[in-house]
Amino acid sequence: MTDPNRDAGHPDEEPLTGDGVTQGIVRVGNTVRRPVRPFTLTVQAYLAHLRAAGFSGAPVPLGLDDQGREVLSFVPGEVPREPLPPGTAGEEVLIELARLIRRLHDAAQGWVPPADATWGGIPGARMTTSPPDGRPLLVGHRDYCPGNVVFRDGLPAALIDFDLAKPTTRVEDLANALYWWAPLLHPKDRAPAFVDLDIPHRVAVFADAYGMTAPQRHALVPAATRMIGRFHVNMRAAAATDPVFRRMWDGGVKDRLPRAEAWIRDEGPAITARLTAAG
Repeated sequence: MTDPNRDAGHPDEEPLTGDGVTQGIVRVGNTVRRPVRPFTLTVQAYLAHLRAAGFSGAPVPLGLDDQGREVLSFVPGEVPREPLPPGTAGEEVLIELARLIRRLHDAAQGWVPPADATWGGIPGARMTTSPPDGRPLLVGHRDYCPGNVVFRDGLPAALIDFDLAKPTTRVEDLANALYWWAPLLHPKDRAPAFVDLDIPHRVAVFADAYGMTAPQRHALVPAATRMIGRFHVNMRAAAATDPVFRRMWDGGVKDRLPRAEAWIRDEGPAITARLTAAG
């Protein structure tokens, strides 16, 4: 394992800023240093398992540095910012993201978290256990927002920021990815390149690339509907207690999520019909 305290030729710290809410993240050479949180050791154990299982699309955990910070390998590539650029609207992006998540899920399947596992979440959020979708729970990423997907050569190649990882189902995790990348949003809240896209078709393309089973296809829209409802409740609660989430809430989330809830209720049947026809 690389010595996390030694970064020959890279003595300076480079602040890493993005669309996330975690402050104090820096790059030092080929490593990233992050503040330690209650869930850090659990996530490091998960990342170590993924690596041992052959999944290379995530940071490698490297312990703690001499300042007590978490150390991870730096994942090279480009991270898109919102609003998503036109190049991310292609079906090939959905296909590669679905394949990446399938590899993650298969690597995570069967991992038993430590008895003292601690999981992250947003302030004030209700912690819920996802209902089964015909498969055992596994630890998924659960936050596939653009800032957490690393692109190489124009396609998704890796995932970063596993702060919200926790036991879930494959369907719930896939619903999160599709929320951001289909996307499962009212057209008013999509990036320009995504406004007029055929969302049922895109969801089916993603499902085919992942290899979703017939039961999973039937479960997807109900799972997405529940998830968007939780987003609304949890973001409202977080905004009441945390200034970072308050800015996000006031910056448009308070309007986007009710529109997403109404949109999925209206368009969900068409998505399910297309998914089940494809399956």
